[in-house]
Amino acid sequence: MRYNYLRRKSSVTTVGNTAIGGDNPIRVQSMTNTSTMDTPGSIGQAIRIAEAGGELVRLTTQGEREAANMGEIRKGLNEKGCNVPLVADVHFNPSAAFKAVETCEKVRINPGNFMDPARTFKKLEFTDEEYSRELEKIRETFVPFLDKCKKYGRAIRLGVNHGSLSDRIMSRFGDTPAGMVESALEYLRICREEGFDNVVISIKSSNVGVMVETVELLAKRMEEEDMHFPLHLGVTEAGDGEDGRIKSAVGIGTLLGEGLGDTIRVSLTEDPEKEIPVAKKLRDYIVGREGHKPIPEPDKEFTGKTRSLSKAVPGLENVNYPVVVGLDLTEIPTEWHKVSADEDIPDFEDELPVVITTENVNIPGAMASWIERFTDLGKKNPVILKVKYPDKDMEDLQIKASADLGPLLLKGYGSGIWIEAPVSREQLDSLALGILQATRLRISKTEYIACPSCGRTLFDLQKTLREVKEATKEMKGLKIGVMGCIVNGPGEMADADYGYVGAGPGKVSLYKGKELIKRNIPSENAIEELLALIKENN
Repeated sequence: MRYNYLRRKSSVTTVGNTAIGGDNPIRVQSMTNTSTMDTPGSIGQAIRIAEAGGELVRLTTQGEREAANMGEIRKGLNEKGCNVPLVADVHFNPSAAFKAVETCEKVRINPGNFMDPARTFKKLEFTDEEYSRELEKIRETFVPFLDKCKKYGRAIRLGVNHGSLSDRIMSRFGDTPAGMVESALEYLRICREEGFDNVVISIKSSNVGVMVETVELLAKRMEEEDMHFPLHLGVTEAGDGEDGRIKSAVGIGTLLGEGLGDTIRVSLTEDPEKEIPVAKKLRDYIVGREGHKPIPEPDKEFTGKTRSLSKAVPGLENVNYPVVVGLDLTEIPTEWHKVSADEDIPDFEDELPVVITTENVNIPGAMASWIERFTDLGKKNPVILKVKYPDKDMEDLQIKASADLGPLLLKGYGSGIWIEAPVSREQLDSLALGILQATRLRISKTEYIACPSCGRTLFDLQKTLREVKEATKEMKGLKIGVMGCIVNGPGEMADADYGYVGAGPGKVSLYKGKELIKRNIPSENAIEELLALIKENN
């Protein structure tokens, strides 16, 4: 990880009146959950997003009809004095993408399904010749699309989703970060060959660790191929409430802290305008690290993990997850070492645990640097990461603690965490466990992989998610996907144990892992059927 905050220099992409990348601010955006054919509703929601501070607004664009109506929405926004750029979100339908070029400032296409059929989850074999033919088929449609974007002065986003990789990519790379990156690079190479550089790239996953690893790999591969396109960051299907904020802050915050990211979206299963304040707080908190006190750069990259704390604590001998001070340990023994990452490494030989703090505004950078230099000296003491905040507002606290501790935990630093703030012990414990759950280091409750809703959603997603949560809240350790439609459903929730996916108006399909178990259940019976499916397989 990078220790001193320095933003990556990208090229600049222009979306209407908004520039992304380069020296421009990190842009925040959201997506409507209205039908794109609902012109007044879409206009009203776009205005609310813009008034909250959203700098781009995306709308689902299933077909040419929706793409054409984006022009009416654009016209209506202009009449109301709102010039926020509009982005068409296209899946499976190149003709909708071509039409959207005429009506909005940016078109998002998914390399996994722009020309490829829906993912089948079947292992297919492609010879080199067959693979090359598949790429040529992409060129045949993608190059004319780029030509039309040049003509109209439009931008595109290549948006790769973990759950919608093509069978061609799966055959060579599998369901891996390397496969996700190659899915983007296939299209980026064509963009470069055609002299089209008005591009933004995103690679998203509901698994925070996969999302972080993949974006880091993409940045590295682009650098190797002399590409410098702006990056859009987001954690898909993050959910709502505390969980959605924590997962987003861990994933997006880790990458922003490494200098990656030029525009962000925090995807919450809530009203779209509520995403914007969260995104702005996260962005501003990370950008506030600019000009921090310099942090020593260790001589070599960190390759190990700090030792388990449980070996040094009576009563925790069999614990193999990071502990939470306040929940697992009510007090710290006086003989434990208390150190500051801002000072020289003290000379102590024993393996008693170390509690580390810092006054540097770049908390993860300072702590990671100290721990790396410490372990490089041959020290094996377990380390507790201690952070302290003045915040009483829980949303502020969730964002800051997740953005500070998340990167350290994802990279293997720390055997325990200790959060201090002027809120209740119960709230602090919930926050700490939420961060550990987001990093997949300690599973203490059910995880919900829930999309933020959009115009494709086939039921009241916010209400349904609340009902599913209430019905399954005691099922510790499960991952349950609640998805609005088939586009991101089976793919993005492939990491889930069970899935609840909108199949049509008033209809729901249930999945066990990637396998469709029950199709087109009446929505009024779906939660009962989901519980029965879980119990049947328990």
